[in-house]
Amino acid sequence: MSDVKRAETRPVPSPLYLRDEELKQGVDLLFHAFSEVFSTGDGALRAAGLGRAHRRALYFIARNPALSVAALLGILKITKQSLNRVLNDLLTGGYVERRPAPNDRRMRQLRLTPKGLELEDKLWEAQRPRLARAFRDAGPDAVAGFRRVLTGLSVSDRRARNGGDFR
Repeated sequence: MSDVKRAETRPVPSPLYLRDEELKQGVDLLFHAFSEVFSTGDGALRAAGLGRAHRRALYFIARNPALSVAALLGILKITKQSLNRVLNDLLTGGYVERRPAPNDRRMRQLRLTPKGLELEDKLWEAQRPRLARAFRDAGPDAVAGFRRVLTGLSVSDRRARNGGDFR
């Protein structure tokens, strides 16, 4: 009898979500959602003479004040050469400042300037309504599931380094 009860309580995995076509559709949706969310604010970026690579750097510097250049490289997973081009544009444009770390003068920390904070706020204000609407329309259970999926797709060492945070 105990075997029957145990079998009843185990969830039956649905193969629907494991088929290649459904997985590929998930990747399609991730790509298009990312493109749509980050295309919001392109006008403000163009007006500043910047692009989406600059947007990603601005976002993570804003989320992590005093972020080191090495840590930003790790987050963005781009080459030093690519990051240097982006950072030089942001530094020259007055959006970001680079300072030596107080405890290790060899390490450089990045912060947004008031001009950078203003641009980041403008970009976030353009993105936030779309995100809020999608999360609100999906409901709390879907949002929790969405976070579980994205967490499962995220790089585990980054999550461990940041206590489960996505930054």
